[in-house]
Amino acid sequence: MTMTAKLVDITTLTVDAIVNAANEDLLPGGGVSGAIHAAAGPELTEACQRIGYCATGDAKITSAFNLPCRFVVHAVGPVWEGGDAGEPELLASAVRRALALAHNHRSESVAVPAISTGIYRYPLEAAVQVIVATTRESLDIGSCPPEVVFACISEDALSAFERAIAADAARELPAAP
Repeated sequence: MTMTAKLVDITTLTVDAIVNAANEDLLPGGGVSGAIHAAAGPELTEACQRIGYCATGDAKITSAFNLPCRFVVHAVGPVWEGGDAGEPELLASAVRRALALAHNHRSESVAVPAISTGIYRYPLEAAVQVIVATTRESLDIGSCPPEVVFACISEDALSAFERAIAADAARELPAAP
């Protein structure tokens, strides 16, 4: 079971599933969502339109169409409202649900972006802490593909994920005798 971070275009990764930072209508947006929809082709948008809606904190899964993966898991994270509107719980729920869907579709690997940190304005460091902690919990209980790649679109995101992964690993180490 591994968690790694890479500076990479999520649409080029050869993993079983990628997570899309989606909106509730599952329609193409900007950032990661727009790139995923563009790379997958119009069939992805059509599949999302058939689903129609996904609540904040939830996720839905579709085929990946023209992407090199098998599935796209559309996770709807929260819009940042200052931190007192349940944002951490909603983000954790979206991540947990996305990882479970990938796992339930027999994915061995999944790529996860920094959900909600773009136009939804969730502070990067805070979001990454929630994403990594939730991923660790999912790995520990076996409700997640065993290989998780955090797909980073910037050096700032990569550094934030690397710090969070290192902190998570330090918590895992047994105390010295």
